[in-house]
Amino acid sequence: MIPMGKLIIVLGVLMVIIGAAIWALGRLGFRGLPGDIRYESENVRFYFPIVSCIVLSVILTLGLWLWHRLSQK
Repeated sequence: MIPMGKLIIVLGVLMVIIGAAIWALGRLGFRGLPGDIRYESENVRFYFPIVSCIVLSVILTLGLWLWHRLSQK
């Protein structure tokens, strides 16, 4: 049970750090990467962060690959 508690604490700390980073980027004026689809009209607002999703996917894939490689040794 103790390892599960440690895991939950680490995940909570990571969520706080990620949330603070997202909040800070928003305060600095970051509104997405070039290539993200944004459409605004009088009655409709649509935003699809396609490039942001691709970048996040690549970062997570590389991170998980690295973690897997390091945990095998």
